[in-house]
Amino acid sequence: MKSTFEFAMRHLLRHEGGFVNHPKDPGGMTNLGVTKAVWDAHTGKSATEADMRALTQKDVQPVYKLRYWDVIHGDELPHGVDHCIFDCAVNSGPNRATKLAQYVLHQKVDGSLGPKTLAAICGADPLELIEDYSQRRLDFLKSLPTWATFGKGWGRRVSEVEMEAKTFARNGEVVA
Repeated sequence: MKSTFEFAMRHLLRHEGGFVNHPKDPGGMTNLGVTKAVWDAHTGKSATEADMRALTQKDVQPVYKLRYWDVIHGDELPHGVDHCIFDCAVNSGPNRATKLAQYVLHQKVDGSLGPKTLAAICGADPLELIEDYSQRRLDFLKSLPTWATFGKGWGRRVSEVEMEAKTFARNGEVVA
């Protein structure tokens, strides 16, 4: 299957803004959606605020590929479903993204995207999976104590990703 990582990255970065350090965000200091903790783990050293502010798309793309896209087997997922699960993996972690898929597909919910989960994802109707997954993702986000602070943006993001993913699933090809 042709990699759609570049497409997913373009759409992801529409939702992941520049530098933020919101006091109510448990992710803390973040730029282009990459938290300081993730960046520190990726580089093996502690980043300063100036380091975090200086991150570029070129800097963070390998982080997204290695720590999110590859972990959710993005290249093996159906068109549209890949974008949907990838966006969730970035926003809530690959483990949570996988658990949501397993829950929706009535699989053992263990957060490990193994052959059984992958087969269930690939065997599902992509449009139905995207819709059910998006609803479950929204339900999860609403359960978080930070929903009151970030809920409006999260809700918009889930809705937009669902629409993008469905369009991509219907077209079967990368569109702008």
